[in-house]
Amino acid sequence: MIELKRKLDIHGLLKELKTDERFTGQIYHWHTLPEREANLVPFPSTLDDRICDSLARKQIHALYSHQATSFEAVEDGHHVVAVTPTASGKSLCYHLPVIQAISKDSQTRALYLFPTKALAYDQKTELNDWVSDMGIPVKSYTYDGDTPSNIRQVVRKAGNIVITNPDMLHSAILPHHTKWVSFFENLRYIVIDELHIYRGVFGSHVANVIRRLLRICAFYGSTPQFICTSATIANPKELAEQLTGRAMTLIDNNGAPAGKKHFIFYNPPVVNQQLHIRKSATLEARSLAENFLSNGVQTIVFARSRVRVEILLSYLQQLVQRKLGPKSIRGYRGGYLPAERREIEQGLRNGDIIGVVSTNALELGVDIGQLQVCIMAGYPGSVASTWQQAGRAGRRQGESVVIMVAGSSPLDQYVMRHPEYFFDRSPESARINPDNLIILVDQLKCAAYELPFQLGEQFGEVEIEDILHFLTEEQVLHFQRNKWYWMNDSFPAHNISLRSASQENVVIIDQTNVANVRVIGEMDRFSAMTLLHDEAIYLHQGVQFQVEKLDFEEKKAWVREVQVDYYTDANLAVQLKVLEIDKQRALSRGDMGYGDVTVNAMATIFKKIKFETHDNIGSGPIHLPEEELHTSAAWISWQEEDLRSLGVKELEYGLVGLAHVLRHVAPLFVMCDPQDLHVVPQRKAVHSGQPTIFLYDRYPGGIGLSEQVYKQWDRVLEEAEEAISACPCKEGCPSCVGAEAAGKELARELISMMKGDRGTCH
Repeated sequence: MIELKRKLDIHGLLKELKTDERFTGQIYHWHTLPEREANLVPFPSTLDDRICDSLARKQIHALYSHQATSFEAVEDGHHVVAVTPTASGKSLCYHLPVIQAISKDSQTRALYLFPTKALAYDQKTELNDWVSDMGIPVKSYTYDGDTPSNIRQVVRKAGNIVITNPDMLHSAILPHHTKWVSFFENLRYIVIDELHIYRGVFGSHVANVIRRLLRICAFYGSTPQFICTSATIANPKELAEQLTGRAMTLIDNNGAPAGKKHFIFYNPPVVNQQLHIRKSATLEARSLAENFLSNGVQTIVFARSRVRVEILLSYLQQLVQRKLGPKSIRGYRGGYLPAERREIEQGLRNGDIIGVVSTNALELGVDIGQLQVCIMAGYPGSVASTWQQAGRAGRRQGESVVIMVAGSSPLDQYVMRHPEYFFDRSPESARINPDNLIILVDQLKCAAYELPFQLGEQFGEVEIEDILHFLTEEQVLHFQRNKWYWMNDSFPAHNISLRSASQENVVIIDQTNVANVRVIGEMDRFSAMTLLHDEAIYLHQGVQFQVEKLDFEEKKAWVREVQVDYYTDANLAVQLKVLEIDKQRALSRGDMGYGDVTVNAMATIFKKIKFETHDNIGSGPIHLPEEELHTSAAWISWQEEDLRSLGVKELEYGLVGLAHVLRHVAPLFVMCDPQDLHVVPQRKAVHSGQPTIFLYDRYPGGIGLSEQVYKQWDRVLEEAEEAISACPCKEGCPSCVGAEAAGKELARELISMMKGDRGTCH
């Protein structure tokens, strides 16, 4: 009789891994976070007995310290921001004071804002289950694009708690505030969950949506209180105050328990000693995940991009199809339709799905059950994001494992060599710029549509009279009797996206089955240039589709299912010109600058890359129009005469090599995805004729990322130099300056020159 191999639990698998030389040889750091006991305090004496009894029936007989502190601070009239790790019971920080207020006055209204529909849906389900047990008449509803029209009137008139997202608030609630009179008159609380998500373009837009919301509240005579919750970031109080325009009380006395968590830094083996190229992080993540999944251990794998998610998913589905069945492992990312995402979330909770491969879409606090293992295929790009992803494993106090598999990029290799950077450093600051002129003008149009502006009125703390005069000249507003009125026929909010630099998304249409042509996803225009061009391989839930036609004007991509052994990757050609220099620091052998730039980007060619080996097996041209972007940039320039000893080719190697390092190191100092901050080296910059490296914000008008780089140039260059010096390669490799011959020493020489005598700012 053949003995079946017994499946191992998490303890057994860890024990096995510790004795496996193939695994232990690649471990750069193994950090174990011990169990943490809960810090419990009694229910506040003022808390309604019905709430206490209901909590007791849920086996909750006391509150965590942060929950009790939040309740008391809100009761005392403070605006609060509660900051604790993932799965620490943050939702009670707002549920308790809100339900308490409704128990005293049934007219009380609260607005819950979640960054995604998935989170809103998750919270509504949990809240309704609890409220029905409590016996307090609390009417809570979600209000989003999926809410049927016959329910919407009920929500507007009778909803004590309206659960929505910023996009819906922006485009459907605020413009129609006259239908929400009783809601705004009685609005007492505004809850903003997952505060740390509101950064960059999205956060800058949302801060203005909040200004519009408070303006409407003032019109109806209400002064709501803010309750914000956030994962750990460096500046939660500052971010909450920027977002809401209100002074905040910070609550960070986390009282939640935590199970033992093993945090493993895994560096794939070197497969090319000369170029110091490591085995693909994607392939190593696949091998590690297969080990856990084949033993039935529920696992989440995070990948850095939509394409990587689909590649990993197709690998894993092939590997475990015979053991587990293909539906037991699913993908999860932006672009999937809502019903598909709900099905995946439910499958994870009830155990039907044991593996999920996701982009950072699942960093957020959607309840996806008791995952035991988290594997990251590459460093997520920020300390805060890494902790969020790690928090998805061991959410219910059990032992858990987090494995971060490094890529060959300088950023990943830096983190591998410096685990103390990750474990000892506080998470990054979240940056927003609500007063970005492009964002502000768009939001002022929406605000003027909602209510006329009075002469002398401010928008938050911003003086807006000049902008209102400009909009009057453009015949968007009409000035009469000291007020500005909206005079355009169009409805502004529908044309303004909160989340994207480009205002319109491309719809992806599957025409494999002529009898059942269907929409399977969507993508922003900028991404579509490199991911949905003609002949691109688009991956969706592990299924391959070839793009047959991208109609950029109609914003439609027509795809057909195919089976090929490669995926595609596209190149973007960028031209950049300086329009205006706002700040400059002169050095003895160069200068650092910051200002407004114009960027022209065009997708040029695409490569076909073979699965498994990742070899380049072909290429083709891309025929798409050029996209123009006005934004802000920071730059460093060297004086031409100091570089005469270098040949043209050597100088280009040095610039390209240093740009490669900066592309990965600079995001360490600015809380952003590396894709948000683009790097362009120029042999002769148009504005100065000098060799220059630019770092620019990938969003119209800039959102403050490159300005932060300008302020921290000295530190950025020091870290870039350290990343180059610490790399064991001789001449240059993908882990430092890229694969350019001799680029390593040239890049280091450029930094040494720039670190010469310091000048003065002017």
